[in-house]
Amino acid sequence: MLMMGTMAVSATAQISNTLSPYSQFGLGVLADQSQGFSRGMGGLTYGLRDSKNVNMQNPASYSAIDSLTMIFDMGLSGQMTNFQEGQKKVNAKTGDFDYAVALFRVMPKMGVSLGVVPYSNIGYSFYRTSTQNNLTSSTSYTGDGGFSQAYIGVGYEVTPHLSVGANFSYFWGKYDKSIVNATSETNASTLTRTYSTSVSSYKLDLGAQWQQQLSKDNLLTVGAVVGLGHKLHGDAVIDTLSVRNAFCLPFSLGVGASVLHKNSLLLGVDYTLQKWGGLDYPVLNNVAKKYTNQSGVLKDRHKLTVGADWLPSPNMLTRNFFKRIHYRAGISYATPYYNIGTHEGPKELTVSAGFGIPIINSWNTRSVVNISAQWIHASAKDFVTENSFRINLALTFNERWFAKWKVD
Repeated sequence: MLMMGTMAVSATAQISNTLSPYSQFGLGVLADQSQGFSRGMGGLTYGLRDSKNVNMQNPASYSAIDSLTMIFDMGLSGQMTNFQEGQKKVNAKTGDFDYAVALFRVMPKMGVSLGVVPYSNIGYSFYRTSTQNNLTSSTSYTGDGGFSQAYIGVGYEVTPHLSVGANFSYFWGKYDKSIVNATSETNASTLTRTYSTSVSSYKLDLGAQWQQQLSKDNLLTVGAVVGLGHKLHGDAVIDTLSVRNAFCLPFSLGVGASVLHKNSLLLGVDYTLQKWGGLDYPVLNNVAKKYTNQSGVLKDRHKLTVGADWLPSPNMLTRNFFKRIHYRAGISYATPYYNIGTHEGPKELTVSAGFGIPIINSWNTRSVVNISAQWIHASAKDFVTENSFRINLALTFNERWFAKWKVD
């Protein structure tokens, strides 16, 4: 739709999912689908197996839930972003309710999770101007929308070492985008071009985890997740032109491992590959007046994450409150999944830190407030540079719902 090298950045403070001009490309800015406890670790997920948290990114982890527990996890976030192009700088604020997930056991060795999470976000408003022969022309670009998934997943412990699982999702979303051209010439007409789509389909992800005691003090967990790529049921429409079944979900592979030392220090690493490069994407040919799917617009995306979690005292009976807090940190680096014309899209570097603060009262000692902060740097050569500071807040209700009351 646009080469951004000559644009003038414009953004206003509002409550929305994103204000990134990069969200106009592909399916938008891909969302962080991790839950609150892992965002402080940079979004580490594949090799995490914990009976106290919902880890929807690897459904094999659901089987770790114990028979007396029902977990609800809800998260929201707010961020401030600085957009810079050359000497121009603009700040913008955004915020959103991120996700809601739940986890419970239905039978021995089997856990079930369900919830709603975002897949990608679209939201931008900017313009560019030029002056020639005392005539000023301007082009404004706006867009909003996004894609989400509502899922139900199951995890089963096949052996004491091996667990497998699957997430079955209803995938849906839409976007509306417009480009408006205007000039200062008297009686000149304004030209408007609109892009839109509406998608309704499914998403299937398969997971596995292997646990092995390396020594008395060290526990290894290795995980893998495969996402099956397929066409989405949705047409891309531009004015009177359309492309049927224009969009696809990519095949994806995620692998990760973590080591837990003395139930206190966890260190982990994840790698994610999304095979966008083999997919076509709708492109308008202004000369031929054709709107068709083309190759070479999208590219494979790689993401590497390293994270850590430190709990000073695993003994929950300790009286020192600060020793019961989880201290977390992580870093991730991701390559873009699309090209902007002949140029590569923005690379993304994220640095995270956070806390897991237990809720302690007369009836609850297992629920947790997870707070994390993230600095996100997205940049592409000759295009806009984004620096975001994001605060994530999540509340994990971990309740013993199925315990039997004993009356003396």
